[in-house]
Amino acid sequence: MKKLSIFLLVSALMIVLAGCSLEPPGWAKPSSGGSQEQIKIGLSISTLNNPFFVSLKDGVVAEAEKLGMQVIVVDAQNDSAKQTNDVDDLIQQGVNALLINPADSAAISTVVQSANSIGIPVITLDRSADKGEVAALVASDNVKGGRMAAQYFVDQLGEGAKVIELEGVPGASATRERGKGFHEIADKQLTVVAKQAADFDRSKGLNVMENLLQGNPDVQAVFAHNDEMALGAIEAIQSSGKDIPVIGFDGNDDAIKSIQEGKLTATVAQQPQLIGQLSVQAARDVLDGKKIEKSIPAELKLITKENADQ
Repeated sequence: MKKLSIFLLVSALMIVLAGCSLEPPGWAKPSSGGSQEQIKIGLSISTLNNPFFVSLKDGVVAEAEKLGMQVIVVDAQNDSAKQTNDVDDLIQQGVNALLINPADSAAISTVVQSANSIGIPVITLDRSADKGEVAALVASDNVKGGRMAAQYFVDQLGEGAKVIELEGVPGASATRERGKGFHEIADKQLTVVAKQAADFDRSKGLNVMENLLQGNPDVQAVFAHNDEMALGAIEAIQSSGKDIPVIGFDGNDDAIKSIQEGKLTATVAQQPQLIGQLSVQAARDVLDGKKIEKSIPAELKLITKENADQ
């Protein structure tokens, strides 16, 4: 009887110890075939008709491949309704995590909340979501970048210089933040004679700039919320025969080339591939149960003709 009691006690302890053992997360458990189940990440990009976001996507794909993850990429084509449907489809495909670059920070909130409700972690890239639980936002400091552009104009042109602002997609957090930083300095030391949305698009930047030049012939500088609009603005300015300095935002290849050619004045350069890389690392850490920072920054650099070759 005594031996039976000892046997039962030892058996109970073994069961308790087994229950307390550390198990890997579900996605890392061996499948029936004995191999590790591959992590599946859904990546929703606002548009792939923009070199910046192509580089961001490339950064995600390269880092995921390095870490042995699968990536499903969808292109919202700057359509917030399409992006919502795209992310719903990714959820249906059983992704382990979502990386979202919102076309519209407010419109994406509903699908972020849907992912929250079933426990799929969400990480946003370059732009935030207004509502829902986001594990991390991986982005440049857009407010700081806006301040950098305004300060450059103050330093080069002096206080009171007349400036036009080309804004990004209304509702995008990058639009709000870049504009906020710009106006923190511009409202005190520059004169913003006009501002209008051109939706981060080169052709719209060209058309909007043509119209604004007609109404503001004495403008001295232009700040565009991204390089695509800045390059469109340069075309309009050249066609008018004027010589007006323009600063963009992103640091894409076309912008750097334009700076080297003496056309675009400067760009607040982001590192889109680094943003993609950091977002995949953040997703891996979240899936591993690690605590990560809510805001993961990528450094900015003001590129002018003096340092464009560096």
